[in-house]
Amino acid sequence: CPSDAIDHMPCEDPRRNSQLSREMNFYRERHCPDPTESQICLIPPPSGYRIPVPWPESLHKIWYSNMPHSKIAERKGHQGWMKKEGAYFIFPGGGTMFPDGAVQYIEKLSQYIPIGGGVLRTALDMGCGVASFGGYMLKEDVLTLSFAPRDSHKSQIQFALERGIPAFVAMLGTRRLPFPAYSFDLLHCSRCLIPFTAYNASYFIEVDRLLRPGGYLVISGPPVQWPKQDREWADLQSVARALCYELIVVDGNTVIWKKPSADSCLLKQNEFGFDLCDEYDDPSDGWYFTLKKCISKLPLSGETAVGFIPNWPDRLNKPPTRVTLMKNGINVFEADTRRWARRVAFYKKSLNIKLGTPAIRNIMDMNAFFGGFAAALSSDPVWVMNVVPARKPLTLSAIYDRGLIGVYHDWCEAFSTYPRTYDLIHVTSIESIRDSSEKSRCHLIDVMVEMDRILRPEGTVLVRDSSEVIEKVSRIARSIRWKVRVYEAEPGSNGREKVLVATKE
Repeated sequence: CPSDAIDHMPCEDPRRNSQLSREMNFYRERHCPDPTESQICLIPPPSGYRIPVPWPESLHKIWYSNMPHSKIAERKGHQGWMKKEGAYFIFPGGGTMFPDGAVQYIEKLSQYIPIGGGVLRTALDMGCGVASFGGYMLKEDVLTLSFAPRDSHKSQIQFALERGIPAFVAMLGTRRLPFPAYSFDLLHCSRCLIPFTAYNASYFIEVDRLLRPGGYLVISGPPVQWPKQDREWADLQSVARALCYELIVVDGNTVIWKKPSADSCLLKQNEFGFDLCDEYDDPSDGWYFTLKKCISKLPLSGETAVGFIPNWPDRLNKPPTRVTLMKNGINVFEADTRRWARRVAFYKKSLNIKLGTPAIRNIMDMNAFFGGFAAALSSDPVWVMNVVPARKPLTLSAIYDRGLIGVYHDWCEAFSTYPRTYDLIHVTSIESIRDSSEKSRCHLIDVMVEMDRILRPEGTVLVRDSSEVIEKVSRIARSIRWKVRVYEAEPGSNGREKVLVATKE
């Protein structure tokens, strides 16, 4: 690709998206080019690119040459976000609402909510900056997925991923975020500037959809007791009351609410006109799904609620309640967990890949199903973005119930991340991740060129499929300059399967 494409994200291209409507930030959401407009080319790294600083050192510093963009350091350095020092960007761990550091801020929150001890496991940090909150929550065994749009601080998510912190590019605009309902034990906004009560409180309703029953909502910064924002602060409190959220505390400019654990809340008469969604509405639909102005009913079973769902790490391998939505779901889940424990042990022993070493931190599973691959890596110093193809069975809710994270995605489109952000990309049944009814929309080469875009130089691709598909993948892999090795699958596997390991030069 041209040299000016080093940070190109096809579906978040400001040159194209700037022509679109500003209403509800529509222009800052995903807008992908028509497949006929897509270039089939490989994105080059910036001049001077170096293999990233390994985790956990990367939490505190990264190479300047890997993303030589100084705007955030210049604008936010005094707030402790980041600063340039010699060949590095340094991350002191601060944020706009916690300039003294995320550690101190998290300690303050833990006075009011059970951050330690495994009660809380999955968190969503909205408008995350360089994701220091999520980075330091990892020390509490809380797995935080951070998001922010591509905006004037254009590289904030790129910085987060280079640091080894789970993150992706997204905007809360006209559509639901690409997650199932009740995914997160904690939702966090630190000066994220989301107008939660605008558009008839559409954004607060989306937060409510994503927050697990009994979960916590933390908002720090405006409008919470903020000068000249009395009306917005009053409206925010009114919405929370209408949804029967329990006010835990208002501490300076930070407010903490707790969502009800069960459907005990009858929506009272309120100025927002809230009503429950229809029975046929599936609150877990999250791919290009327009925001709804209705409240998702809580599950009849209280087993998904914070305090009832098993604490981490017990929840990792216990069949979640939501797997029973699938026929024989518990049996399928347990068999999948055993299968991936066996496969990953074989991969580590026999494939000569760097799983379990500092060389691999950011991992993507492109066809995650129940997250068995990620679960088998839970003791390694890695995190896994579990992707459930948007037109496959919606198993992502079970992944979240296990205490893992992920998103819906359509692999005929580009993923919402910067180039060079994953160390290892894993996919089982690569042909199946494209929509079988619309395979003409994209070719296998489109998928693999996208994999190359988001893979770091010297990164690893692991493909498991039939020998016929592996042969096809091998030809394309060599044409995009990957070094390829093919192995027989582990003993006891389907005899037609092979495993391809490729390395990006």
